[in-house]
Amino acid sequence: MNRSLLIAETVWEEIASAKSVTVDHLSILHFLFGKSFEKAAKIVDERGVRRISGHPSGRSIFQVMGESRRKEDYLCFPKHFCSCYSFFYDVVNRGEHQCCKHQLAARLAASTGRCIDKVVSDEELALLLSQL
Repeated sequence: MNRSLLIAETVWEEIASAKSVTVDHLSILHFLFGKSFEKAAKIVDERGVRRISGHPSGRSIFQVMGESRRKEDYLCFPKHFCSCYSFFYDVVNRGEHQCCKHQLAARLAASTGRCIDKVVSDEELALLLSQL
């Protein structure tokens, strides 16, 4: 893991433990992620992050609202994957970014307790995941 991601991980842990964000946290995350973080914060402010958890397993995935005209929702695992075009193009293919705005939004919402929680059966969660 590179230094930027280690610093970001430390900030996410601090936010999660305090369940609040300081100006310093915002400054660090903005420095590390730039406009992607600004867009992620906007998504969180608009209550565009849903954590879908399977019952009884407790496994979960995030559904994050897009901001394009199509208003698509994207499924993501905040540390590892997003179904959006930017993740595949900018993160995986070109390696220009560490993560996409949807992953950042999911991390921010989860860390601050600002995501909408939805519980479904494990079967429904499996069906949702099979569509990736």
